[in-house]
Amino acid sequence: MKRTLDIVSTVLLYTVALAFVSCTNTYKKASRTEKRDQILKSIVPPKIPTDTLSILSFGAVGDSITDCKPAFDKAMKACKKIKGTLKGTRIVVPAGIYYLNGPIHMVSNVCIDLRKGARLKFGSNPERYLPVVLTSWEGTFLYNFSPFIYGYKLENVSIIGQGIIDGNSSGTFGKWADMQGADQNLSRAMNQKNVPLKKRIFGRNHFLRPQFIQFFKCKNILIDGVTITDSPFWCIHLLKSENATIRNVTFHALNKNNDGIDPEYSKNILIENVHFDNADDNIAIKSGRDREGRSTVMPSENIVIRNCVFKGLNGLAIGSEMSSGVRDVFLENCSSGGYCRRGIFIKSNPDCGGFITDIYINNVRFGQVEDCFFITSRYHNEGKGNESSISDMYIDSLKCSNATEAGLVIQGYLQNNVKNICFSNVFIDTARIGLCFTNTKNILLNNIRIGEKVQSYSYTK
Repeated sequence: MKRTLDIVSTVLLYTVALAFVSCTNTYKKASRTEKRDQILKSIVPPKIPTDTLSILSFGAVGDSITDCKPAFDKAMKACKKIKGTLKGTRIVVPAGIYYLNGPIHMVSNVCIDLRKGARLKFGSNPERYLPVVLTSWEGTFLYNFSPFIYGYKLENVSIIGQGIIDGNSSGTFGKWADMQGADQNLSRAMNQKNVPLKKRIFGRNHFLRPQFIQFFKCKNILIDGVTITDSPFWCIHLLKSENATIRNVTFHALNKNNDGIDPEYSKNILIENVHFDNADDNIAIKSGRDREGRSTVMPSENIVIRNCVFKGLNGLAIGSEMSSGVRDVFLENCSSGGYCRRGIFIKSNPDCGGFITDIYINNVRFGQVEDCFFITSRYHNEGKGNESSISDMYIDSLKCSNATEAGLVIQGYLQNNVKNICFSNVFIDTARIGLCFTNTKNILLNNIRIGEKVQSYSYTK
């Protein structure tokens, strides 16, 4: 009981000392729902084409043995030749296991429709993901192995259905994490030193794992209904893309760095009704890293996440590659379907620069976590000279059953505080540490309980 009273007393002290304005007044620009609804109006998924082609007609065989990459290449080529209409073409993949000894490179106005019982199973020979393509790796642009499903400068592309996309990577690419250190450091040095892009060649004899599905400089994207498993690296990477809808997707991706969805330099994105089970961040919002990110000036923005179920390392993460900035993110009506290390994790360091602002969290529930809500400006204790600006976040109705480490944590910079954070209706049943705020300014706590509820107390003299 003493521990509960200590935590409650701490909450009251912070409320008195740090309250700067009511939560109502912090919404002067526009209400949360008004801003969200305005963003949703600009997110319109591409229409599913009515004209269909069967992948079987291009020579694909769903026997798990026949190499079906040539069939997909032919189908994409045929769709690209179709002129005179923007309706597009739907490539139907019926039930069966379709082995692909190499990547699928999509074209505009195409939908891949994976019917129930269909499984795309990718080959494990890295040589088949060459030649290298222009991509990005942990926030640095470079040339690398092709993502398994890759789209560059496309419009109106979709992947739908009840089928499975299987990266088949646990025995190959999935083991490269322990060998990537030298290439990881080289890519970061190329970023910092502004090495020309044409000289940033990786691929053969290097160990930077390719993303599973990447849409790069694409518009009007839909991924709906499929299951994603055994990814080589990040699962879905939206890079410099806009107007994307990802819904009803299921993840079982347990290799190292199997982030679920990574929007980077991207805007106008809706993520809804997704079931995550990932060995890393379920959603990680990024915007490039270091010198290159700061000079790109393309924040990730206008992102709505709702009705999702989290399981894995962290539920929602922002950063750590966020040097071009992140703003206007809405996380609503989400819950956990299993253990998460951290529920909400916002991370930067003095290498990053950039900003994180206008983050809205409403009605989110976690079970057991290590930390429920965590902001750090000192991620990995790396970097100097480019402190990030982190401000203006509104957390309302956040619940957690057990934080084995900490309930609410904010770690700012001494000279650049994390500021203007409003917590309302936050209830954490148990926590080893209730609150730990350092280098902060203008923090409001309104209706907070960490630990057991103190019962009514009557005093009789």
